[in-house]
Amino acid sequence: MNVKPARGGAVLGLMSGTSCDGLTVCAVNPEPFEILAFKNYGYPAALQKKLLRAPELRAAALSELNFELGKLYAQKTELFLKSAGLKKTDIFCAGMHGQTIYHGPTDKTPNTLQIAEPAFLAEMLGRPVVSHFRERDMALGGQGAPLMPFFDEYVFGRGKPKILLNLGGISNISVVGKGVKTFGFDCGPANTLMDLACEKYLHLPFDKNGAHAARGQADAALVSRLLRQKYFRQRPPKSLDKNDFGPEYLEKYFSDFGPQRVPDLLATLNYFTAAAVADALVRFVPAKQRKEIIVSGGGTFNPVLLENLRRLTGLPVITSAQTGIDPQAKEAAAFALMAWLAVRGQKNHCARATGAHKNAVLGQITL
Repeated sequence: MNVKPARGGAVLGLMSGTSCDGLTVCAVNPEPFEILAFKNYGYPAALQKKLLRAPELRAAALSELNFELGKLYAQKTELFLKSAGLKKTDIFCAGMHGQTIYHGPTDKTPNTLQIAEPAFLAEMLGRPVVSHFRERDMALGGQGAPLMPFFDEYVFGRGKPKILLNLGGISNISVVGKGVKTFGFDCGPANTLMDLACEKYLHLPFDKNGAHAARGQADAALVSRLLRQKYFRQRPPKSLDKNDFGPEYLEKYFSDFGPQRVPDLLATLNYFTAAAVADALVRFVPAKQRKEIIVSGGGTFNPVLLENLRRLTGLPVITSAQTGIDPQAKEAAAFALMAWLAVRGQKNHCARATGAHKNAVLGQITL
């Protein structure tokens, strides 16, 4: 593969999601925006286990993990450049989100923690690296999330109203379009509960193509009761940590299914994910802005989930691939764009989505 960066250079974006299963590296031309190439690099099983239990680590072990991950980012990025036929001199800058270890926007002292030391990537590239995007937003009174509404407005904001839905560990939406004051928020669980159930009962990382959910019967009454919980009724801005829908939640509300009813469990969790999105749209998105849903993230590849979304929202549901943005590359591409703007001193922020006092230049720059 050989890609051609625009004059001024391409920008790299690096993203690792809440499932802690790997790193996505993406190269984009920022203006006009275009994804040039991307690649996913899976984490070794031992590293994934360390990342998943990172919130329990003591300071020394967490510090070591921060450096281990930073080195890995640099190594994988160097491999990516070779695979894409790019030289370091082709790169203008890079943006890396880091691995979220904890997100506590409603704690006594609101805080968030993403790790992966950026100095290693900056040293390897010899280019500026922008990281730690969430902290400035929180210093401005925001929740530190979601950050994707800025990107969605940048790319999609001039067309008709649309809802951009990301189905990662957690589901989140952006509402953008001509005449819309862009906003967004986290809706509820996406893949996190389904993946936990697959690991617990099937010893599989996820329900490929929703195959197990397709054989089960969803407990709609249980889901209806769960949607009465405080978070779903809370008005935006609002955001979630993946552990808000983690092992304890699975055990507390879904233990009655047990190992004998795994298809029913996965059908219910799948339905829960779609129902939380549908509920959020009715509660918080004006009817005139509910026109279509464009989906990205890992959940894009679960046809059962997409069909549940169509049925429960009553809206057309397409994937971001149909708009020219690969669902697996979108978040990494977003942080590439945000880094490009940050290095140029331009705002890369949608404060309306996070509750921050004003729009700002997000990100810390390592030269």
